Amino acid sequence: MIELPVISEETAKRKKPDWLRVKLPVGKEYAKVRKLVDEHKLHTICESGNCPNMGECWGAGTATFMILGNVCTRSCSFCAVATGRPPEYDTDEPRRVAEAIKLMGVKHAVITSVNRDELRDRGAEIWYQTVVLTKEMSPITTIETLIPDVKANWDALYRMISGGQEVVSHNMETVESLYRRVRPQAKYSRSLEQIKLTKEYGKRTKTGIMLGLGETKDEVYKAMDDLAAHGCDILTLGQYLQPTKMHIEVAEFIHPDLFAHYKEEGLKRGIKYVESGPLVRSSYHAERHVNV
Repeated sequence: MIELPVISEETAKRKKPDWLRVKLPVGKEYAKVRKLVDEHKLHTICESGNCPNMGECWGAGTATFMILGNVCTRSCSFCAVATGRPPEYDTDEPRRVAEAIKLMGVKHAVITSVNRDELRDRGAEIWYQTVVLTKEMSPITTIETLIPDVKANWDALYRMISGGQEVVSHNMETVESLYRRVRPQAKYSRSLEQIKLTKEYGKRTKTGIMLGLGETKDEVYKAMDDLAAHGCDILTLGQYLQPTKMHIEVAEFIHPDLFAHYKEEGLKRGIKYVESGPLVRSSYHAERHVNV
């Protein structure tokens, strides 16, 4: 899932660095999308996640949609999405999402979802139909799918990524040593394997890592080496911000200079494109990743 950039009361007690201050979204294209979202009650992660880059992304014609409901079967310590047993999914959702993308005139759509571990196919058919219908209704719209961990159900993975999307993303979220604390139901090696198989299928691959959770520089370097070895094309690095008091606290605010250093290191290690900065999120500049 995508991290939700809202600061808790505990974190807010510390002085917020100037580099985490966000400009208010403005612009003609942003206003157009804002109006359509309000009028048609469309659901975007950009808005519900209070993303700091919403204005910039909407202005560039990019928006992120969440499918398969809003209840996740996982309980990751960084994510504010509700955890529990999800209700039955909506089989008409692919059509509605595709129509929303067409209505908004989205040039590049990012589609993500909660984890649906209780489903035999992990929701793969809904994923497939959403991409196919979006391509049918908006043939010039490019698509990135930010898919969950399929728990080694590789048949489900192949169905998810076979709809015609240009980019397939799966977020590692953090370094290996922090997995048990940050992603207790996931496995570092399994997520790397998912990226490797996606690359071997012929897709452009992408992942995201949050910084400021207590990782060391050497652990970040190792994660980059592992990603390069498993065929990851695109990496996003951003500052973790605590959603609520119940979630894991920020260990450190990473300075922009260190983010710039990590970008250089990622490129040196063979990753083709690296977005690295305090306000970078999984979908930041996503439209630029299509041709990497």
